[in-house]
Amino acid sequence: MWQAESRLVREATVPMAAFAASTERIKVGSGVVNTWTRNTALLASTFVTLDDLAPGRVILGVGAWWDPLARKVGIDRKKPLKCMRETIEACRALFSLEEVSYHGEFVDLDGVRIDVVHGDASARDIPIYIGATGPKMLELSGEIADGVVLNYMVSPLYNDHAMERIAAGAAKAGRSMDDIDRPQLVVCSLDKDRSKALDNARLLLTQYLGQQPHIMKASGVDQSLIDEVNAIVDWPATHEQIEKAAALVPDEVVQSVSASGTAEECRAKVDEYLAHGATCPILYPLGDDVEMMIEAFALKGKA
Repeated sequence: MWQAESRLVREATVPMAAFAASTERIKVGSGVVNTWTRNTALLASTFVTLDDLAPGRVILGVGAWWDPLARKVGIDRKKPLKCMRETIEACRALFSLEEVSYHGEFVDLDGVRIDVVHGDASARDIPIYIGATGPKMLELSGEIADGVVLNYMVSPLYNDHAMERIAAGAAKAGRSMDDIDRPQLVVCSLDKDRSKALDNARLLLTQYLGQQPHIMKASGVDQSLIDEVNAIVDWPATHEQIEKAAALVPDEVVQSVSASGTAEECRAKVDEYLAHGATCPILYPLGDDVEMMIEAFALKGKA
């Protein structure tokens, strides 16, 4: 179970705690929190706390956030690669539960440790995944992360270039692709009414075209479409603005970057992402009947 922390919709770690406390077997990951808004010591202690709730079942997924949201809340995302490297190095050191000093450009720790007074004071094995979209962050993921959370609203062909960058980073560290887990967010809009399924995905895609154009550019969506939608939709956006811009987005673009339509179409699209390097789909359900989507993929698993 992966919990997103997107826009200013919801914070990730509170629902993660609920998932962790009410389950016994599944892994619970952040998909993803960002490097900028939590002090690294607080970030590490938060995930140690989650590990207390679900020992050995917690994954720290962390990303570099995005503009314009970061800029609008006062964050200057300078040198995101360096910030990511420092955050991961410092978190891993803190997960040892030993005293840590780390002096970087973005992380500065002076003799601190996660202070477990009552409970398990042993080192924690908390995997760290990077949520990456651009080529440099993908390469860094291959070099230093336990896994990479591949973005959604990208096409399977985007994955081919992503795998090349991850492999290049892995080679720097003497690792192979087998050492790096590669789950991928996949929008899944499934409905018995195919037109309704496509329209649901179209609205979300339109929002991303306007608010997160870096993802759309990576997907190979035509720049003229991105510009047209961006002229109507910014952050924050009203539902009316999104609906107006959605009229510009054709079905083929919707289906190129999402698993949308009938159950058969959705399963086939997910298979495409797996065939292009993803190791496991993280299904992002759209529509009213989430159980229908779960059942559609449960049947695939039994086949």
